[in-house]
Amino acid sequence: MATISNLASINFAAGSSACATSKSVSQQKICCLGSFRGREDLKQRRFAPLKFSFPRDCTRTTDALVVKCSNPNGNGASTKRTSLHDLYEKQGQSPWYDNLCRPVEDLLIPFISKGVRGVTSNPAIFQKAISSTDAYDEQFRQLMESGMDIESAYWELVIKDIKDACKLFEDIYDQTDAGDGYVSVEVSPKLANETEATVEAAKWLHKVVNCRNVYIKIPATAECIPSIRDVIANGISVNVTLIFSLPRYEAVMDAYIDGLEASGLSDLSKITSVASFFVSRVDTLIDKKLEKIGTPEVLALRGKAAVAQAILAYKLYQEKFSGPRWEALVKKGAKKQRVLWASTGVKNPAYPDTLYIDTLIGPESVSTMPDQALEAFIDHGTAERTIDMNLSEAEGIYKALEKLGINWNEVGSQLEIEGVDVFKKSFDSLLVSLQEKGQSLKVVS
Repeated sequence: MATISNLASINFAAGSSACATSKSVSQQKICCLGSFRGREDLKQRRFAPLKFSFPRDCTRTTDALVVKCSNPNGNGASTKRTSLHDLYEKQGQSPWYDNLCRPVEDLLIPFISKGVRGVTSNPAIFQKAISSTDAYDEQFRQLMESGMDIESAYWELVIKDIKDACKLFEDIYDQTDAGDGYVSVEVSPKLANETEATVEAAKWLHKVVNCRNVYIKIPATAECIPSIRDVIANGISVNVTLIFSLPRYEAVMDAYIDGLEASGLSDLSKITSVASFFVSRVDTLIDKKLEKIGTPEVLALRGKAAVAQAILAYKLYQEKFSGPRWEALVKKGAKKQRVLWASTGVKNPAYPDTLYIDTLIGPESVSTMPDQALEAFIDHGTAERTIDMNLSEAEGIYKALEKLGINWNEVGSQLEIEGVDVFKKSFDSLLVSLQEKGQSLKVVS
């Protein structure tokens, strides 16, 4: 078992990535070009998930990843097979895209051709999308002219994007018998501490979106754990978000199983769920705590906490969805609540840009990736199973951090509060922006 003294130091090679986006308003086209510093030997290496060492003498090449323009009718040029296809077909992990904006087809069709199998969204994503482009203005103008209030107009804008995205993933949903091809939309972050209101909001969203492959996102706050159970019991598929600790993750899985049992349905095959376990934010917080201690042995643990906890979460997932209780539900068609790795973008530029993807590859799981992480993995990621290669070392890191005074429950609680707060601020900021835009449209008219 690993100890503080014998844990390998992180040796991160420098790298860079960039994405340039251009838009022609008249033609509504979008292009994306990403360039990365690749390594010729990455295709041959076997990634050690927790030691994170790369050869110092790597030969670097510059490779370009080009997503060709597609027109509004979705007639994009076909693209070649990528590591995302291998991730799903060889390792059983579904790569999803953590972003959504207009024009939806132009954004998603190139990525679907590259192997993306689903989409996640959140209030922060929509805040950025709606505030930074004029693609929503015409619909918003019509909504304002109809007398709709600002918050209702917001939901109309969001629901249109979600429905448009769901259509693009329907084939994947059908091909996998409801196992994949989902698009996630979150209930209002203002309801994060309201049990019954969250249930009603989830029912409403599910009804108005009216797509078979929509996931209703519900935060894993203590108040919303019962909400998750009740929404599942109503036959609604759920993406449980903002999970930061092992005890809360176990509560989420229990809520899913309880909900399936409470549904009373004889066929459970169309009720599915994912549990979004956040990764990089854990390192961001714990690294700061380690830096305050500052000794060489302790600093060697930086960048390892998040992956270690995630590996233990996967072990917990395997244990929970087995045994007589679960098998009784399987006989009714129940599907496992797959663990979804969220917050996979690297926050610390000193870390490898695919750190939170390469190290957490395993079957029956999902990895949702923001732009830079997705493009980096396509460029130089390795689709090899890593999630359970070094379980004993993950356990050692987890315990070593506890001995240093890291309280994992407190870390999870702090990150949950911060995550809910970020989404609330994004939601409120967008409503203010829409209010201002509504006033400007009145002035213009």
